[in-house]
Parts: sequence; structure tokens; C-alpha cells
Amino acid sequence: MTKTAIVYYSSTGTNHQLAEWAASAAKEEGSEVKLLKVKETAPAAAIESNAAWKKHHDATQDIPEVKPEDLEWADAIIFSIPTRFGNIPGQVQSFIDTVGGLWAQGKLANKAVSAMSSAQNEHGGQEATILSLYTTMYHWGAIVVAPGYTDPVLFAAGGNPYGTSVAVDQDGEMKTDRKAIQAAVAHQAKRTVIVAKALQHMA
Repeated sequence: MTKTAIVYYSSTGTNHQLAEWAASAAKEEGSEVKLLKVKETAPAAAIESNAAWKKHHDATQDIPEVKPEDLEWADAIIFSIPTRFGNIPGQVQSFIDTVGGLWAQGKLANKAVSAMSSAQNEHGGQEATILSLYTTMYHWGAIVVAPGYTDPVLFAAGGNPYGTSVAVDQDGEMKTDRKAIQAAVAHQAKRTVIVAKALQHMA
């Protein structure tokens, strides 16, 4: 069975929701799935100062934190992360910095990887964030599985060919139709699993 790690970082819940949708779709495609969060490294005072952040932080305590061995376990890896000035969050970079040993041993090569993102406006850096993350995947020797324009639902969800992305308002509510976003996430997740299966057969 193909194994999929859904790795997300989320402060107020948007990317957690995208990750949940991706996990469900990957399971529908017949994959074993682990839903994993990136460790929160922000100071407790910062979390406490934002009601939505604290609420989400407290509500997701039971979700396991991703470890390097989870990436080694997986055949497919799907990331969902918010943008930080067009780049990836520091929390995510801190985790990526721990997998150098796996990379050096070639244990991240030939895995099917894909990514999703969010920001507070339509052009808030989502594409740059996804592409920035993919740069690391290229160094790994992983196989990037972008959704491209392989299904009409991608246009309804905003038309980002690099990975599903959403804009959210100040309260964290998605500005794009949730059903369209969920459908785009499902298509991207299933496509990633299908490519991972093909790579397994080629090995």
C-alpha cells in the first residue's frame, strides 16, 4: 500500500483544514495516511495574544508532530503551509533543517511531493511560497507533483497551477468557495498518490 504523509503548519486552522481534506482524498485513493503537524515554535505569549491562534493550538494538541522518520516512511508527501512574505514559515524551515541526514543518505529521493498554501489576499505570496518549498524538494531529488491545469476544478478554486491555494479574511474564513477548494485539494492529493504508486512500480 502506498504511504502518504500529510504535513501541515497552521496557526488559525486554514492549512489544517486543507490537510484534512487531502488526507481524506488520499485515503479514498487507497493510501495509508499520516496527518502530521509541524511543531509550533512561536512564543506562548504570541499564541495567547491571538484568540483564533490559541483556539486552534489548543484544539489540535492530539495531532502528532512530524518527525524526519515520517518522511522516510512516506512514498508521497503533501505539505500545506501558509505564506510568510512569499516564503515558508520559520516553523516549517526549522523542521526541514532537521532532515539533512535523510537527504545525505538519499532517503528523500524519488518521493512524490506536492504543496498547498494560503494567505490573507489573492496575491499574498501563495505561489512564491509553494515554489520556495519545491526548491527544497528539488534538492532532495523528489518528484514534484504540481496539479497544473489537469482538471477544470482548479480554475474554480483560483487557478494556481503549482498547488491549491486560498485567500482568507481576518477571521480565517476562506474567501473562495469551500467546495471548490475541497475539490481542488482532493484532485491534487489523489494525483500525488497516483504518481507515488507509479513510482513504486518503476522501482
